Amino acid sequence: MSNPDRDPDELTCTAAGAAGVEVMTPREVPLGGPRAMSVRRTLPQRQRSLVGAWCFVDHYGPDPVAESGGMRVPPHPHTGLQTVSWLFTGEIEHRDSAGHHAMVRPGEVNLMTAGHGISHSEVSTAATTTLHGAQLWVALPDAARDTAPAFTHHAPDPVSGDGWEARVFLGSLLGVTSPVPAFSPLVGAELLLEPGTVLELDVDPEFEHGVLVDAGAISLAGVAVAPHELAFQPAGSSTLVVHAGPDPVRLLVLGGEPFAEPIVMWWNFVGRSHDEIAGFREEWQAQLGPDGLRDGRFGVPVDDPLPPLPAPALPNARLRERGAPR
Repeated sequence: MSNPDRDPDELTCTAAGAAGVEVMTPREVPLGGPRAMSVRRTLPQRQRSLVGAWCFVDHYGPDPVAESGGMRVPPHPHTGLQTVSWLFTGEIEHRDSAGHHAMVRPGEVNLMTAGHGISHSEVSTAATTTLHGAQLWVALPDAARDTAPAFTHHAPDPVSGDGWEARVFLGSLLGVTSPVPAFSPLVGAELLLEPGTVLELDVDPEFEHGVLVDAGAISLAGVAVAPHELAFQPAGSSTLVVHAGPDPVRLLVLGGEPFAEPIVMWWNFVGRSHDEIAGFREEWQAQLGPDGLRDGRFGVPVDDPLPPLPAPALPNARLRERGAPR
C-alpha cells in the first residue's frame, strides 16, 4: 500500500526509550478519491517511529466496499523496505514490477521486498464486499536495503490452545517458525482470544513488541488497550502477557530487535539521507510518461491497467539526518 498523504510527514526515524508499556492511538488517513476508504495509522508517530524494524502500521475496516469504494492503489514505488499485507476479510489483487501477480486473502500473508526498487499496485477484487486488514512495512538494514526485489506468499497453519488461536506469519512464536524471509530478527502473528482469556507468550527478551488490537479490548502487562490502539512493550521482558476483556479479541503481535540504524522515511521510500530520498523521487518521476509508466529503477507492474501515482513534492527544508537511536 502507498502512503497516500499528499504532504507526507518528514520522518527521521529513531526508537524512543520507554520504561514500560505505552499506548498509541491512530490517526485517520484517506486513501484518496471522493469516496476514499480511510486507514488508521498507528506507526510511525512523532513519539515513536519504530517497533523493531516495523516502521509503518496501517489498519483498516471493516469497510463495506459499496460505500467506501474499496482499495484502489495505483502503481507506486518503494525502496529499502518490505511490505507485509495481512487480511481479516476480503481479497486484494497484487501486481508488481518483479513479475508477480497474486491475491491475498484472510489468513494469508503477502510479503514484498522492495530492496533496490520496485513498483506495485493493490486493488480490492470485485468479489470483495467487506474489506478489513492491515498493511505493514519493515525497514531493511543497511546490508540488505539494496537487495533485489522479491515476493513471498504464505498461508500459515493455525495453532491453538485453551481459549486462543494463532497464525504466525513472520519469525517464531508459540513453537512455530514462519518460512517467510526477513533481513532482521522479527516476529509477526495474528491472535484470536476468547473472552477472559489470559495468554502468557514466551518472547525473546531482546525484542521490543507492539500489540495492535483489531477487535475487543485487552490489557497488556496491566495496561488497558482499546480497539485500534497499538501498545508498545520495550525490550527486556521474556513474556508478553495479554488479558482479553469481556468480548472476543483479535490482535496482531509485531516485534523485533530494536533497529540499530537511523532511517529517513518519506512517502513510499526508506533511505538514509535527504539526497538519497530526493534521488529516489527523481527516478520515479522520470518513469512517468504521457502514455503510462516507463521502465527504470522501479520497473513496471505486470499487465497493470492503472495509471501510476505521481510523487508529492518534497518539503521546502532538507529532510533531516540524525544519529543512531538511543
